[in-house]
Amino acid sequence: MLGKTIAAVSTPYGKGGVALIRISGEDAVSIAARIFTPKSGKALCEYPSRYAVYGDIISDGVIIDDGLAYIYKAPASYTGEDTVEICCHGGILLTNKVLEAAIIAGAQYAEPGEFTQRAFLNGKIALTEAEAVINLIDAQSDEQIKLAASHRKGVLSKKADEIYSRILSLLSSTYAYIDYPDEDLTDVPVDELKSRLTDINNELLSLEKSYKTGKAVSEGIKTVIIGKPNAGKSSLLNLILGSERAIVTDIAGTTRDIIEESVKLEHIMLRIADTAGIRNTDDTVEKIGVKRAYEKLDESELIIAVFDGSSALEDEDHEIIDKIKNDHAGKCVIAVINKTDIGTDESVHTEIKKAFENTLCLCAKNDHAGRESLFALAESFFMNGDIDYDTNAVIANSRQFAAVRAARECVERAVGAIDNGFTQDIAGMDLEQALSHIGELDSRSVGEDIVSDIFSRFCIGK
Repeated sequence: MLGKTIAAVSTPYGKGGVALIRISGEDAVSIAARIFTPKSGKALCEYPSRYAVYGDIISDGVIIDDGLAYIYKAPASYTGEDTVEICCHGGILLTNKVLEAAIIAGAQYAEPGEFTQRAFLNGKIALTEAEAVINLIDAQSDEQIKLAASHRKGVLSKKADEIYSRILSLLSSTYAYIDYPDEDLTDVPVDELKSRLTDINNELLSLEKSYKTGKAVSEGIKTVIIGKPNAGKSSLLNLILGSERAIVTDIAGTTRDIIEESVKLEHIMLRIADTAGIRNTDDTVEKIGVKRAYEKLDESELIIAVFDGSSALEDEDHEIIDKIKNDHAGKCVIAVINKTDIGTDESVHTEIKKAFENTLCLCAKNDHAGRESLFALAESFFMNGDIDYDTNAVIANSRQFAAVRAARECVERAVGAIDNGFTQDIAGMDLEQALSHIGELDSRSVGEDIVSDIFSRFCIGK
């Protein structure tokens, strides 16, 4: 990869004021010089790094536009290689002509995320910082931007480095003393080793727990609205979204398929699936809808169970309650007692509040105060107040979570080995594995297939 010079359009496709074509690699300056002539008469290669040059853009020997060329000499560039960025006017055909001229001049088309991948491979950024780039681009909320910016600044990377160094120091001291007992090297006493490993384990555990919040912010929460027919699920979806997204009628079974939407709360995103009403039916289409509703229930992280508060609970309600409590224990659940505008059946309130810890009474048709209470309760499951992303490392995806959990389990085994009277070198074997997993978190020992998968999600030109 690093032996070729690549080029791509780095601005969105379409008409605009300006467009940017990025060229990176050892031949970037010479290739750019074939398609860009400075107005000053100087050669492009004579300009210093981090310099903007005004000139003519050339294709097939003909001037097609004027613009700016920004020069970044290795290693002081985004990719760590010689890089030239040419800005032209933002016409679709014109932009493609400039890119085509760069390809004819010797560059190759860049793959998705290849510029950032080169920055990673050249040691300009850590893997968590590279992941943060695409998260910044894909951000849909202010909180997502804050979390991605934190990773981009290296808050998580620095935390991983700190833990890695502490484990490595303990491991080195232990093995040095064992391998060279006559060299007057200082051993780490067993009690101190255990104490320091316990501290490391607690930090890894705290980092692991941050994933609940990080995932809620960066990926959103898979949320399902479930209930019997005509309980008011679609009305609740419309209330949550603040728009008439779902069809609402008095006819039971109006919703037969999954309706999926996303809504941004103050800090997190809910990825909501409104489902068909749960009931026994001979209708083939409705049966499929009920089956899909249960599948969404299985996938969910947050369950919003809706009950008609104006009449006594029916068999379908009890089926839903039993299903949630028996098959989904441990999941976050909000029980909504709906239709408070019609009337109140006290038996419903008693049974629902007995079955579920978190209940809300509202009218899904127009209860905006109830909407805000629902949002606040949903956020309380995944957020513990405001987070200082500048100082608190937060895990944002499953890859990072898996690496931290595996490292913590290795450290716990090392502590267990010491507690069971094994020598320090036995604990050291677990610590070696812990180092490897921490290395996976931020690129020291990550596999090529994982790296390829991460950068395949990038857009071309970044």
